[in-house]
Amino acid sequence: MFGVVIRFFDRIVQRYLPDAFIFALLLTIVVFVLGLGLTSSGPMDMIQYWGGGFWDLLAFTMQMTLIVVTGYILASTNVMSTLMKRLALLAHTPGQAVVLVTVVASLACLLNYGFGLVVGALFAKHVVRRVPTVDYRLLIAAAYSGFLVWHGGLSASIPLTIASEDHFLVESLGIIPVTQTLLSPYNIFIVATLIATLPIINYFSLKSIKHKTYIDPLFLETELKNELAVTKDKAATPAERLENSHILSFVIGGAGMLFVVFHFATNGLDLNINIVNFTILFLGILFHRTPKRLLQSVNEGVRMQAGIIIQFPFYAGIMGMMVASGLSDKIALWFVQISTETTLPFLTFISAGLINMFIPSGGGQWAVQGPIMIPAAIELGADTARVAMAVAWGDAWTNMIQPFWALPVLAIAGLKVRDIMGFCLILLIWSFIPISIGLLFF
Repeated sequence: MFGVVIRFFDRIVQRYLPDAFIFALLLTIVVFVLGLGLTSSGPMDMIQYWGGGFWDLLAFTMQMTLIVVTGYILASTNVMSTLMKRLALLAHTPGQAVVLVTVVASLACLLNYGFGLVVGALFAKHVVRRVPTVDYRLLIAAAYSGFLVWHGGLSASIPLTIASEDHFLVESLGIIPVTQTLLSPYNIFIVATLIATLPIINYFSLKSIKHKTYIDPLFLETELKNELAVTKDKAATPAERLENSHILSFVIGGAGMLFVVFHFATNGLDLNINIVNFTILFLGILFHRTPKRLLQSVNEGVRMQAGIIIQFPFYAGIMGMMVASGLSDKIALWFVQISTETTLPFLTFISAGLINMFIPSGGGQWAVQGPIMIPAAIELGADTARVAMAVAWGDAWTNMIQPFWALPVLAIAGLKVRDIMGFCLILLIWSFIPISIGLLFF
């Protein structure tokens, strides 16, 4: 039965799911029509909301672009490449390969979501060189599946936001420490269950595939040559000596790492996306040892960014329509109206999963849902911390079928969204169970 379901979803997705960019265009039309039908907004209002919000994610777009570029820079160094190759030696069979990639990606995303996305995809490419008979599509889906746990980990935007002193809901919600959110029994149960079971689900998915997709050996050979293509030209001129200077990289890289140490000494374990990018970049500068080698790696990494650069503004436009028209408020309020003290966290999770399809940003989603769900929780006497985490888990849950966050992984892997989404649908269905149990019964 499991195999039948896997093959059914894979066939449907391969046949009907368009490219991720087309998916973003279709979502734009859907939100436009819903805004006209469910709110008082007119056609020109929706057009204005769309255009007005189109560039609101420019800073975030650059952050995510740098996540892929800096991750590629670090992973292509001899130091990191050697580490990943040695870790990949643990996999001897396709099943072991899928399990290993799932575990590594999950633990990396638990530490930081941006780091985890890049590490998972890059590690999968090292593993497939070790075990070329593994289904490549499923291996990349396994790398992306680790992203399910990010909002229960150290870079979770919502619990970290409400634990700060100046968050925008502090007057009604107060300060909620991470002991009541990330370290709560229900969150630990959800995270532990997912990390334990995702490798099993992916393993059985592999066993259920009849026609496997193997990566082209020529692609692997080309990729390996690109990684090892370190120019060793003699530095004949002063300019070339600077380009190949170990001292210059050591001074700049060392200064960057001093800042990283100062940041964590001053702010504690503040793993925001900027400090992660900064750390990875300057480690890359140190490990590449010369500016020339670094720039060679940058040129390779930048080639992967087309999907992110063109699609993120469209999601910003979708978010603009959802928020400005009041459509997101209507969806959230409908779930509030049918909730009780016990069911509010669960129904909040469902509503957050739905809204995440149109606003695939944890921070942006909290800005939309928080002002609605927290007053409702206070009025019903529900656990406000649990309700906040319900929004977080709803955001993480439907990322499995929302290609927004898969773009960095797909860019590194060289795949299309339809290649992995059939497997991700199974993960979506399964992850619903432990998340729901944690929110309802713990």
